[in-house]
Amino acid sequence: MDTTNKPRRLTGKFRDADLEQIIGSLLRYGVLASSLVVLAGGIVYLIRHGAQYPQYHQFRGEPDKMRKPILMWEAVWHGEGRPLIQLGLLILVATPIARIIFSFVGYLLEKDYLYAVLTVIVLLVILLNF
Repeated sequence: MDTTNKPRRLTGKFRDADLEQIIGSLLRYGVLASSLVVLAGGIVYLIRHGAQYPQYHQFRGEPDKMRKPILMWEAVWHGEGRPLIQLGLLILVATPIARIIFSFVGYLLEKDYLYAVLTVIVLLVILLNF
């Protein structure tokens, strides 16, 4: 029986295949969750505002509930569509960042400190540019 692709949890050792499987699942489920949240937000938005005409004669910037996560979360709980779409996009952006964090933890478990340091550098570059 070939067990090279299956994670080895009984021995207590952490392998590259384990890390790849966890990261693959993280990316898959992160994109799926993001898609479902954006779809739900789009449906809510169209139900509430689908018949309205756009008002292009006056510029209005994005409200605070679209830029601040706490206010966005409150608007989502009140059933607003646009903040729900924004939350889905936030989940989509957070997915690769979570992948980098999981990679860092995996490299530490594998005791591969060079890649752990490089992963931290990549994470810092991304977060500082965010």
